[in-house]
Amino acid sequence: MRCSEMMDLFERLAPADRACSWDNPGLLAGRAEKEVTKVLTALDATDQVVELAVKEGCDLLLTHHPLIFQPLKKVNDQDFIGRRIVKLIQADICCYAMHTNFDSAAGGMADLAAGLLGLKKEGPLEVMGQQPDTGEPYGIGAFGELAHPETLKELALRVKERFGLPFVNVYGAERESEMITRAAVCPGSGKGMSGAAVAAGAQVLITGDIGHHDGIDAVAQGLCIIDGGHYGLEHIFMDFMEGYLKEQGKGELIIIKAPAACPVKAW
Repeated sequence: MRCSEMMDLFERLAPADRACSWDNPGLLAGRAEKEVTKVLTALDATDQVVELAVKEGCDLLLTHHPLIFQPLKKVNDQDFIGRRIVKLIQADICCYAMHTNFDSAAGGMADLAAGLLGLKKEGPLEVMGQQPDTGEPYGIGAFGELAHPETLKELALRVKERFGLPFVNVYGAERESEMITRAAVCPGSGKGMSGAAVAAGAQVLITGDIGHHDGIDAVAQGLCIIDGGHYGLEHIFMDFMEGYLKEQGKGELIIIKAPAACPVKAW
């Protein structure tokens, strides 16, 4: 299967035009006509991931976060982004990213996270547009009712268990015994999403990248925060894409996943 055919598979799942305007998904390095038989899925194209792709003889590195965000004036081995690009091109490995287009896609990141938590999705936290076929809104995050009410502490512990996390940070932990029936989830960065969660009637926002002031300001508005980390809530991308490519590849593709590599450790 050529890389261009793989790109068609990705586009059907998460069209690039569904991405945020500041984002940079798509084919970031490599040849569209490259024959692909082995794919490595990862959340980030780190040095370790790029080296693994080379070592394993992969033809395509599929990541959630784009390797290239800002315009490049030079591509050489004098900075970490250029070094990774050089290694990939030297090894004839294509690099493709599915970022906010996957976040907002039907069945994508928000829906996967909502499913893991038993959240009955009512809509996206941040509406980006409407599905052309159904007219349903699509966008970032999700909100709705939990399948079963539980205390804030029980929900926090379940987030840890379902996402395989070593710890979560909770703002509003003094309300640990409060029964939660309505929640919002925004995998990745939830900065700036507290207002949307409050407007949706959520009692808690499950997300990542919440800073001190964001956290205490959310609690002041009656919203608790369960912060599982950016990586912590988004590494589910790898498992999902492994299954998707095995199904769509019809046995023609070898899919491997980058090892779990949460960048934050609790000592």
